[in-house]
Amino acid sequence: MFANIIVDITHEKLDKIFQYRVPSHLEGELSVGAEVLVPFGKGNRETKGYVVGFSETCDYDLFKVKEIKDISRRGVVIEGRLVALAAWIKEHYGGTMIQSLKTVLPIKQKEQAKVKKRVRLLLGEAQGRQKLELYEKKNQKARARLLAALLEEPLLDYELVSKKLNITLTVVRALEEQGVLALETEQIFRNPVKSREQERKEIFFTDEQKYAIEHFWQDYQQGKYGTYLIHGVTGSGKTEVYIEMIRRAVGMGRQAIVLIPEIALTFQTVMRFYRCFGDRVTIMHSRLSVGERYDQMMRAKSGEVDVMIGPRSALFTPFPNLGLIVIDEEHENTYKSEQVPRYHARETAQARVEMEGASLVLGSATPSLESMYRAKHGEYRLLELKNRSGQQEMATVHTVDLRQELKNGNRSILSEKLQELMEGRLQKKEQIMLFLNRRGYAGFISCRECGHVVKCPHCDVSLSFHKGGKMVCHYCGYEEQKPTVCPECGSRHVGEFRAGTQQIEEIVRQRFPDARVLRMDMDTTKEKDGHEQILSAFANEEADILVGTQMIVKGHDFPNVTLVGVLAADMSLYADDYRAGERTFQLLTQAEGRAGRGTKAGEAVIQTYSPEHYAITAAAAQDYEVFYQEEIRYRELMGYPPAANLLAVLASSGDESHLEKGCNYLKKYAQLVCKGETVDVIGPAAPGISKINDIYRKVLYLKTERYDTLVKIKNQMEQYIEVNSGFNTIRIQFDFNPMNTF
Repeated sequence: MFANIIVDITHEKLDKIFQYRVPSHLEGELSVGAEVLVPFGKGNRETKGYVVGFSETCDYDLFKVKEIKDISRRGVVIEGRLVALAAWIKEHYGGTMIQSLKTVLPIKQKEQAKVKKRVRLLLGEAQGRQKLELYEKKNQKARARLLAALLEEPLLDYELVSKKLNITLTVVRALEEQGVLALETEQIFRNPVKSREQERKEIFFTDEQKYAIEHFWQDYQQGKYGTYLIHGVTGSGKTEVYIEMIRRAVGMGRQAIVLIPEIALTFQTVMRFYRCFGDRVTIMHSRLSVGERYDQMMRAKSGEVDVMIGPRSALFTPFPNLGLIVIDEEHENTYKSEQVPRYHARETAQARVEMEGASLVLGSATPSLESMYRAKHGEYRLLELKNRSGQQEMATVHTVDLRQELKNGNRSILSEKLQELMEGRLQKKEQIMLFLNRRGYAGFISCRECGHVVKCPHCDVSLSFHKGGKMVCHYCGYEEQKPTVCPECGSRHVGEFRAGTQQIEEIVRQRFPDARVLRMDMDTTKEKDGHEQILSAFANEEADILVGTQMIVKGHDFPNVTLVGVLAADMSLYADDYRAGERTFQLLTQAEGRAGRGTKAGEAVIQTYSPEHYAITAAAAQDYEVFYQEEIRYRELMGYPPAANLLAVLASSGDESHLEKGCNYLKKYAQLVCKGETVDVIGPAAPGISKINDIYRKVLYLKTERYDTLVKIKNQMEQYIEVNSGFNTIRIQFDFNPMNTF
């Protein structure tokens, strides 16, 4: 018997299957996904590898085939279906097979099991009393003390026996040999979900929620597994719909994965699920200890839990009978991996449910253009929740033109309207959230008087400001100098917007000295439970105002929040990225959705220099359809996803001239491969950061309608790079439909 093995070396030239002979002592012990130790290379260096298949015939010279040394005892076995998913990831996103295998392994090695020891009395009452008299007669005090305690309580924790009764292990073993007691060991899984007494609330579904649940359930019972997009306004009760769908799937003996975009959401989300599933739900995220994460995977594998909640990596939970994957806030760009392979959780989840015979549910108040485009073209089934579950009104939105504020002499980051509304809320003892929109901030230049933003004439994205006064397009490489006056109105108020959450917090404290202010950003949430502490304090009304970045506007439910202020809508609107309009619309709509979720009416203030931009007007009207139609026309016109597909080829090297030459060769090869296909090859251009740690970077973009054409080009480019030694010193990465410019 021969095993097909992928060796744990990420070099592209070793990205192939090697065959090893299975020694007789390992026959029957090996399985697909097992981590093994093998001799590799001329020096037979002991190297780790993963079994991806078996064969009874050998494709190589039998005399040259080496033998597997052993199974890696610390290694974690990858489920066979996850190995197949890793192969799919490698094909669709590039990188090596070993990188894909490590991606589907959220836990790389076994951790020390946590065990609980107990001492159990094996004798009856009469026999026990006889033994106790014997020990007392022989003056065997320790034995007598332990037996007396066991006659009172026949099952004791070993910790209590050793620490409170001061009994050594020698004494316990001696009584065990005499048949008096048994020392039992039980493996205890670390459970990161802190149990709290939760009253179970009866859920009453709206007609829209019932329709969504029943539509899904009718298909599911008939084995018609598919992908569903739940487009529900903020506060429409999407989570309740997910829970009911999962409850029914679990009732059929299946398991579910719930993906959420941020760690900050975990606490509130888990508590909702905990009310329904109790200890059968668990979580996975990067702030858990390695032991905790390992235990959650083992609990899932052994069938001890039914529901796994977590960010992107939870997608690879090794459930034995996966029936449903839910991706909440599916529009979030955190679902796209920043490391090779640069997979997207949405597409990868779709591949996994097809392999497992399961369904996929996507949910958002502001679906990604990709998902809505597919729903409108019949690939996904669209389920809409147009009303809030408690029938509350959506927040009243005020748009403030910051150009007018400047003309009126107000240079504060807080507009007059926002200050006036904040005073009213503080008097009423209601809560306020102030959101600083820093996502996608890339140093664009704009005019404070007319709102004009300097854009690339070729790509219709804002130019990024660099040191030395140079402005650059990170798609095509176009450059120009920073203007000293506005090219639109001639004003000298031209520059970058600079403000951070700390400055905002200081301004708010000065303006409202009696208000209790909390700040939530990367600095204040560094601790393990940082998110939970701040959110719990705000939920318990220990603060009046919460200042923060985008992490405060995602899915949180605070009934006493009646005012939300968006302090800088333009900071994401003019990022150097074709998705800037979409991101801005999503963030503003999510922010507005935090206000008025309880019984009191809510208001939101959007502060902007571009009140006429369609992303701002559609967000203020909370009209997704109007935004979608405008944005999709722009994407179709410019050939951007989802109307077309985009492949970014990122190249990096320590030698700038060699990198330039290599990128030009790659461009020529891509153009040669593309002959006869309608593919645009753009660049190579310098990315947002052209040099990191003395490593130079360039990016090449390929645009075409068909995704499979880009996969084919990627495969051919990988082969071209492998056979040309000139690329040995150049690192190449592929990113399909990138979520960010590089």
